[in-house]
Amino acid sequence: MRVRRTVVVLLLTTISLLVPQAARAIVYGEPDGGDHPNVGSLVGRATNPDTGATEFRQLCTGTLIDEDVVLTASHCLVDLEPYGIQQIYFTLAEVIDADQDGLVDADVPLMTVTPVPHPSYNHRQGNPFDIGVLLLDTPVTGVEPAKLPAPHLLDSPGIRNETFVAVGYGAVRESKQGAFDALGFGWRREQAEQQLVALTPAWATFSMNVSTGNGGTCYGDSGGPHFLGDVVAAVTITGDSPCKATDKTYRVDTSWSLRFLAQYLD
Repeated sequence: MRVRRTVVVLLLTTISLLVPQAARAIVYGEPDGGDHPNVGSLVGRATNPDTGATEFRQLCTGTLIDEDVVLTASHCLVDLEPYGIQQIYFTLAEVIDADQDGLVDADVPLMTVTPVPHPSYNHRQGNPFDIGVLLLDTPVTGVEPAKLPAPHLLDSPGIRNETFVAVGYGAVRESKQGAFDALGFGWRREQAEQQLVALTPAWATFSMNVSTGNGGTCYGDSGGPHFLGDVVAAVTITGDSPCKATDKTYRVDTSWSLRFLAQYLD
């Protein structure tokens, strides 16, 4: 989920239950169509407090960066117990909710994982170290992992003229009109093009203004990639609440991000 820090699952669950369905996921996006088979969804197992039934919910997005390592956001991996999430799984299925009922379908293959948030993650810091990994119990074969960026890629001259692609499974928006009432839940992997508008040492902000040809991310897309070509330049973290204007992402091209990830790669 692209989340507001610790309200992750609560917001996503509320949106999933209350808003109408829409035809597309991601914001002003389009079906991925197999373009990014190394991007998958984090899925949480929970117990429905009303019925006691076990449910599987779409939580966040992640990217395979090695055969057994998935890049995501730390805030997707911590403090989930108060929201009823008992275990996290990962899937590379392109469609995870074919009947669009707000829950992950029973026939979606789920991989067991060990979640590893960054040891310095703290959302109250200017640099929250909001980057983490899933270590897959069983390596993935037949899928090419995404590439990591060269150090300081986003500081390159002319980078704001480049087109980035955000990918995720998160909540839907197709129109600029409306606020939360215009959001629906995501049900498949989708993508959207966007431009970089601002940089800090830890953050990259992207436009998702449909009037200028940009799309973006929403709740459920947190941890998902912002690709430059086949390189994951940043991961989704947050943005404006109704998912209409900007994406705020955590940079993968920094020394601290690359150093953290290197210890899990062969």
